[in-house]
Amino acid sequence: MRNKIAVILLVLCAGVQARELSWRFWPTGIQDGVSAGADTLRWTAGVSAVASSGKFAPFWLQSNTYGDVSSSPFSGNLTAGIYKEAVHPERWWDYDFGVQLTGRVQSPIPGSAFEIQRRYGTGYFNQLYAHVRLYIVDITAGIKPMIYETQDTALSMGSMVFSGNSQPLPRITIGFDRYIPFPGCYGYFEVKGGLTHAWQADNIYMRGSYIHHKFIGFRFGGRLPVNLSYEFHHAAQWGGIHPVYGDVGSGWDAYMNVFMAKAGGTTRIDQLNAQGNHVGSQQLMLTAKGKGWEVSAYWQNFFEDNFAFIGLGKNIADGLWGISMKQTRWPFIEGVTYEFLNTTDQSGPWHDRDGLCYAGNDQYYRNGMFQNGWNYFYRTMGTPFITSPLYNEDGAIQTKNSRVRVHHFGVRGDIYGFQYRVKASYARNYGNDNTSRAMQSENTALLVEVRKYVEKAWGLNFGLRLAADIGSQWGNNFGAQITISKRGILTTW
Repeated sequence: MRNKIAVILLVLCAGVQARELSWRFWPTGIQDGVSAGADTLRWTAGVSAVASSGKFAPFWLQSNTYGDVSSSPFSGNLTAGIYKEAVHPERWWDYDFGVQLTGRVQSPIPGSAFEIQRRYGTGYFNQLYAHVRLYIVDITAGIKPMIYETQDTALSMGSMVFSGNSQPLPRITIGFDRYIPFPGCYGYFEVKGGLTHAWQADNIYMRGSYIHHKFIGFRFGGRLPVNLSYEFHHAAQWGGIHPVYGDVGSGWDAYMNVFMAKAGGTTRIDQLNAQGNHVGSQQLMLTAKGKGWEVSAYWQNFFEDNFAFIGLGKNIADGLWGISMKQTRWPFIEGVTYEFLNTTDQSGPWHDRDGLCYAGNDQYYRNGMFQNGWNYFYRTMGTPFITSPLYNEDGAIQTKNSRVRVHHFGVRGDIYGFQYRVKASYARNYGNDNTSRAMQSENTALLVEVRKYVEKAWGLNFGLRLAADIGSQWGNNFGAQITISKRGILTTW
């Protein structure tokens, strides 16, 4: 009898404890005075080489690599860095930092109009940042990729505002980098958001211009098997010195106009329209999850003119639609993604006609004031399928192919220690005008990547990437990249 009573008491106590955990008023996961694990300073070094048969390295060999793979057909990188990861999520404060320096040699691209593409050698910091978390607030300063995607970043074609296609911007960001529970909702309603001020240091056409970015997200469901989330991103190029108009406004008043997407600039263009070059996106995502698996369906809508809630704007036909599966119970296939991208509508065919303004013909990533457009070091900051200016052979710095339809597929996994990733994309391109047959082209982009850690070979990591372009956009092109890298520990405290 006593044994039965003891068992009943244990069950009741476990139930009470579980109930207290699931109905915690603000389940941030932060516990005062608790610290587990140790801080570790690590080092990394690596070398890589690219060889291609065409005028450019294949699309998926160089795209969405944060500008770390040259577009030249032959190039090599030597990389070294140190970093410390944040390892105390349960503590009220945590920090991390990273420094990564890359030296590159590359062959020139015949006929290229860009000085940056003609250099035989260059060096740059791909990471140089510090980040601190104070309770739930994150503060980041320096050169660090802006990763805001909620889809599978290893397989996705990339978001439409920031995709990881260009080099990281120097920036200062404050906000909530990850979803955090809203007080009083017991973890079933979460929010994230942030504000970024960045410097566009490439100085192409406009000199000394800035990037403004703010975002907010809401997620409903928490520990329930189905979650629904919504994210809003607004970004803009602003400020700097124009070669014709001079200073276009870099002070507080100009910043507030950009923040609120209001007119009032120093030129006629910015007085009639919003000051700066504005882009934005919204995303709805529905996620079902279980033990060891997760399936997400998402719709990301892009806009350049006036904001309207997703599904209600003029360019409802444009956007990124995707479905992603991730699981951890069977390593051979850890993730599968399919996405469809359409940017051919652009709020209709006319911007203005017969004295009326239709606010269409957006020509994504282009702008009359910021003629370099939504690009950084000649690469689009958004989806790489809107073609980067680095491919232009006539000296144009503008985006010349903004209307595309893309089907994209990706799969990744681990087969007996060999980590692999496969991407396959078919893109139909229409230039900046759906009716211009001269600008129409197509391309099938393929990538097969394999990585392996070999402990007996001095603990080196080996990587092989094979890629190809097949079609009329750049012709048939094949290439390969070989990577050898190593990581180690400098000290632990």
